[in-house]
Amino acid sequence: MEKFEPAYIQTYKTGLLFKKIQATRAILKNCMLCPRKCSVDRLSGEKGICKTGQHAFVSSIHAHFGEEAPLVGHNGSGTIFFTHCNLMCSFCQNYDISHEGLGKKISDNELAGMMITLQNQGCHNINFVTPTHVVPQILSALELAIDNGLTIPLVYNSGGYDSVETLKLLDGVIDIYMPDFKFWGSRIAESTCQAPDYRKIARSALVEMHRQVGDLVIDTSGIAQKGLLVRHLVLPENLAGTRDIMKFIHDTISPNTYVNVMSQYRPCGRADEIKELSRSLSPEEYRAAIQMAKEEGITRLDRR
Repeated sequence: MEKFEPAYIQTYKTGLLFKKIQATRAILKNCMLCPRKCSVDRLSGEKGICKTGQHAFVSSIHAHFGEEAPLVGHNGSGTIFFTHCNLMCSFCQNYDISHEGLGKKISDNELAGMMITLQNQGCHNINFVTPTHVVPQILSALELAIDNGLTIPLVYNSGGYDSVETLKLLDGVIDIYMPDFKFWGSRIAESTCQAPDYRKIARSALVEMHRQVGDLVIDTSGIAQKGLLVRHLVLPENLAGTRDIMKFIHDTISPNTYVNVMSQYRPCGRADEIKELSRSLSPEEYRAAIQMAKEEGITRLDRR
């Protein structure tokens, strides 16, 4: 079998990666990277909702064994967890990182070194967690990492609140898109994230992601090479709108979409501001969500 080559290798060889770096860096001058469109000059130190200026912040890097089965394999997914966020869910299970800023500022060289370190540990991919607000920094570091021998797939692990315009700049760079589709209803999105347009944004983002990489491709050893993997965190009282999301994925994205319907909701951060979110998900609610996914035609469910 022919050895898999990540998309970014050819993009780098043709000089297109350098152009993408320039384009995304220019956006930071009047930041419109994400749907928040804060219009701040991040190159001069101004900060918008994501609280991030010119430099990325990272809270942790490690081989992660709690991710989806096709990412973990035997050696783990090489996770780089970025500090801060553009969505800012009130119930975030990593509240200290996304809201309180736990992490340290890093240079492009340091970020590139993290990628190489994870590859040298045997990780099957580089998994960028919460990357939406640091796309320019990722691309700049990627160029350096390629020069130092990076050859494993890149995973874009986001909250789903991504601008199509920015995603188009990642075409030919990202191998595996792993967005959340968090909410269907605008009311819950507004009350938890101040993002009543979440459904519209996430729908458009998933369509663009799938256009770029297609359905998830898994090799003979069970490791994901490229494609789309969608996450959905089930919320108490069906606040997330699970059935509608599964129907959209099946009907509009692809019946062959790989989906992880997640059961681990528990009250974190400021979750108790909303009565229904002040308790953990029940086993019965999770089983009902899985049944909804199956009834809407989703067959590629993560085995956990």
